[in-house]
Amino acid sequence: MKRHLFLGLMLLVSVLTMAQKPIAKFNETSYDFETINEVNGKVTHVFEFTNTGNAPLILTNVQASCGCTTPMWSREPVAPKAKGSVTVTYNPKNRPGPFNKSITITNNSDENKIILHIKGEVMPAPKEKQAEAK
Repeated sequence: MKRHLFLGLMLLVSVLTMAQKPIAKFNETSYDFETINEVNGKVTHVFEFTNTGNAPLILTNVQASCGCTTPMWSREPVAPKAKGSVTVTYNPKNRPGPFNKSITITNNSDENKIILHIKGEVMPAPKEKQAEAK
């Protein structure tokens, strides 16, 4: 009898523990900058999310696939039902042509890694602008 009671209590504790989970729900996971001009400089997009779970969501790391892309993110735990964001800046300098970059978010949810994508095409600076930049 004690054994059954103990097993039942352990099952209840494990179910309650598993029920306390953060869930990152992004409004979008990809963004197309379309055509951008190299001479206009950096472009930025904000990916917003909501923690739809019932435990605090912690983004432990956000890493871009290359040095031309810089992420900034909510460093504080995001409470249940609260919003957070990941801001991604792409630098088109000396990178004419199409681009497709990924941003990997490591967090404490069941979906431990979330991948965001940005893409577009960089129109090169006119030849006279390129000469001035040297």
